[in-house]
Amino acid sequence: QAQLVESGGGLVQSGGSLRLTCAGSGFTLSDVIMTWHRQAPGKAREWVAAFAPGGATFYTDSVKGRFTASRDDAKNELYLQMDNLQLEDTAVYYCQNFDSQTWGQGTQVTVSS
Repeated sequence: QAQLVESGGGLVQSGGSLRLTCAGSGFTLSDVIMTWHRQAPGKAREWVAAFAPGGATFYTDSVKGRFTASRDDAKNELYLQMDNLQLEDTAVYYCQNFDSQTWGQGTQVTVSS
């Protein structure tokens, strides 16, 4: 049974950094398209980044240059390094197996001023 578990969220001051981890089980992350999404309070869930099986990465404009997705195939984990965090980055962050539409439970990121 495919599962995803996110971790690494927390409270950080504006301008700070966090690294989110998405641990996969029941399937191989490197075989599928993996995506990161976020949902801010009162807003719809939005796509943040994608990581293709071959290693190509894609980002929504608002995080380009600040967020970096990476993958550790040995650990079957996906990461989202988030630098220069801003107040508007506050949200619950989710990883997704795009191919199977499997979601993790999410991890809260709160950016304070």
